[in-house]
Amino acid sequence: MMLVALTACGSKDGGSAKIKFATDAAYAPMEYMDKGKMTGFDIEFLDAVMKEAGISYEVVNTGWDTMLTSVEQGKEYQGGISSVSITDKRKESYDYSIPYFESINMILVKEGSPVKSAADLKDKKVAVQISTTADTLMSGIMGADNKSLKRMDNNTLALMELENNGVDAVVADVAIVREYVKNNPNKKLVAISDPKNFESEYYGILLPKGSELKAKIDPAIKKIIENGTYTTVYKKWFGQEPDTKKLLEQK
Repeated sequence: MMLVALTACGSKDGGSAKIKFATDAAYAPMEYMDKGKMTGFDIEFLDAVMKEAGISYEVVNTGWDTMLTSVEQGKEYQGGISSVSITDKRKESYDYSIPYFESINMILVKEGSPVKSAADLKDKKVAVQISTTADTLMSGIMGADNKSLKRMDNNTLALMELENNGVDAVVADVAIVREYVKNNPNKKLVAISDPKNFESEYYGILLPKGSELKAKIDPAIKKIIENGTYTTVYKKWFGQEPDTKKLLEQK
């Protein structure tokens, strides 16, 4: 896999060693490649956090599975940011920053599909990105060993599978589904919300267990949420105000 790095420097660290973050830049509008450049909400958010914390850093596009493995090891990469939902299961292997983004999974189908909710997916072919909360949710609904549940390396492949009629639906985070629908108006796609089966979840910056970095970035995240920097970045990418009060209430 070709690794693409984005490097930036904090303004207060006086030349300390760079912190390396891994990401999976295939998750527009959160993190993705645009004309060879890494961009997206997570990328700009992380930049604001690290500047506030005064830490030099770089972001490397490693892919999802490599990110999870390497951050858990805590050697080459000291953190990961890639729309990573905070879950009790992952907390067994990782530490997280405080939450910085509220999300929820959605269902994406083609127009005319009989699917109206997650319950309708039990006997359908569904694509998800492997090792995500969408994978966990659909494993519970369809069965972990169900051959109709296709686990793809990334959401781009899952979406292509839907386009090519290889599956009946894709389940992915709201930001990814809405962005794809917005950018592909001619493909006649329908995004379905199902809060009964898909609850809100929160993203955090992924850290190795016992990471000293948490004590530095948590106050920086809180500060940029409180001073309006977060809202500016959020509105740029999503065109609406974030619920920062609700975000700051999360632990």
